[in-house]
Amino acid sequence: MSMFALRVVTRTDGVPAPTRNDRCATPRRRGAYLPLLVALGLMPVRLGAQESSPDLIVTDAKVFTADSTRLWAEAFAVRRDRIIAVGTTIEMRALAGARTRRVNAGGRVVIPGINDAHVHLGEGSLGLTFGTRDTTPAGPTLQEVLDSLRQIAPRTPKGTWLQASLGQRILFDPLARRAALDVVSPDHPVLLRAPWGHGIVVNSAALRALGIADTASDLLGGRYERDADRRLTGMLVEYDGWAPIQRAQARQRQRDAVAAVRRDVLGRLEFGVTSVQDMASTWDAPSTQRILREAALPVRVRVVRWPMPGAGGRQLRRWSDLPVQVAPMVSVSGVKYVLEGTPQEQGALNRTAYAGRPGWFGELNFPLDTIRAMLREALAGSDVRDQLLLHVVGDSTVVVLLTMMESLAPDSVWRTKRVRFEHASRLTGPLVARAHALGIIVAQPRSSAAYRTWLTAGIPVAYGSDGQPNPFIDFAAAVTMSNRPAEAISREAAAIILTRGSAVAEWSEASKGTIAPGMLADFAILSQDIFTAPAAALPSTRSVLTVVGGRVVHASGALVVPR
Repeated sequence: MSMFALRVVTRTDGVPAPTRNDRCATPRRRGAYLPLLVALGLMPVRLGAQESSPDLIVTDAKVFTADSTRLWAEAFAVRRDRIIAVGTTIEMRALAGARTRRVNAGGRVVIPGINDAHVHLGEGSLGLTFGTRDTTPAGPTLQEVLDSLRQIAPRTPKGTWLQASLGQRILFDPLARRAALDVVSPDHPVLLRAPWGHGIVVNSAALRALGIADTASDLLGGRYERDADRRLTGMLVEYDGWAPIQRAQARQRQRDAVAAVRRDVLGRLEFGVTSVQDMASTWDAPSTQRILREAALPVRVRVVRWPMPGAGGRQLRRWSDLPVQVAPMVSVSGVKYVLEGTPQEQGALNRTAYAGRPGWFGELNFPLDTIRAMLREALAGSDVRDQLLLHVVGDSTVVVLLTMMESLAPDSVWRTKRVRFEHASRLTGPLVARAHALGIIVAQPRSSAAYRTWLTAGIPVAYGSDGQPNPFIDFAAAVTMSNRPAEAISREAAAIILTRGSAVAEWSEASKGTIAPGMLADFAILSQDIFTAPAAALPSTRSVLTVVGGRVVHASGALVVPR
């Protein structure tokens, strides 16, 4: 009988330890474990027993396993939804039975399924989306936006939402507010977003549709911009925009919401994405559950609770009735809060003033006592269900959080909680060592990310798209870092960020993120070798075969997959 590896997972202080292949086990130990392994489907019995043969083998591949104990292989075998063996092509062919499907990868690269750790499923699905010719970061002028609306509004049924994702120029132009939008579109709710979601401008029809009166009070976590007469200008800041828009999106037709989610997710399959972690800002808890159940998505979805503050505070309890598993492929865990804006709209809290705005350093969305309460709740939690995810960008915000965490509990306690800093653009210098000691995980790093610094310090990093679905754009950026060459990392390290790093960020590295015995059979066969291709060509990478739980969910036709 061939020898197979036993995958053992141990825990220390409640945190899953790195897994290891026990290739040095004695024959006696292997014999003792054999019945258990066969029962779990982790080890085939003797060849010739048809019921124990792999359902699928992938051979003649360049397999990047993301498993530090064996980083490379050339073949692996799958039974049901799990990988049962990894090794050479000859070894895997020896396991195959009469009914085993055989995929010859033809030397192509195979990676674990990509795990997008920061998405907003269905965002922007309200009404009609329009664009302008100017797609630069600055974005179009007010006049260009008004010209577009003049053409679109007359051709669109009254009452239909008109929305666009634009650059930052609209936010900083004091004339780009409800009064100007009302002139060209009085009968259509208009919603203009900054691309990063932290700036929203609406017209009067939108304010009415959102139920926001000029006498409305600011919600916890946000504010309304007002003119000299205390009238709302139409600029909605942070939660004062997100909360009412979420309520409006919850009222849209469910079939439209389901279609939007399916378009979003299915478009990611061609890039090899097999898991997504949804920052659930688009719909409220009941709507999210209904929509994801009906959508029946072919990928694994983690829904991260996103409380929308209201008159009664943070209102986390509105999510408490959701079960941990709302559908076979959809689980609910973690809770996210946005502590500040971003540097683009000058909302992140920094230690130096923003250019052109003397004395303005940005601001926190929540009072310090509220942030302290969030951290205490994370400490009281026992597992991934209560994992805390915090939007953190400004350097002052990083200092505030690290200092507060250090004052509330020892490093050893915090390390078991896996607190996530989403983006963490200004996590630099001496702050890095402090973050590592506290067990901070960085997810969805932006273009200025300190990749090499973080990884060298031992901080786990997770890939997140936060918008555009192509992970190989971020992969290319991480290995080149044209704006910060010293922070560029190896292609192997970047591939781990896309896969195992994101699994660590959702507490699931014991079941996915690597190609190893016992792991879920989520993987992608790529169109080109991302480890040797020219950097400029990396964004053109696609998956020719995407598999989730041993089931093919995307095939480009470049490979023949037996039925």
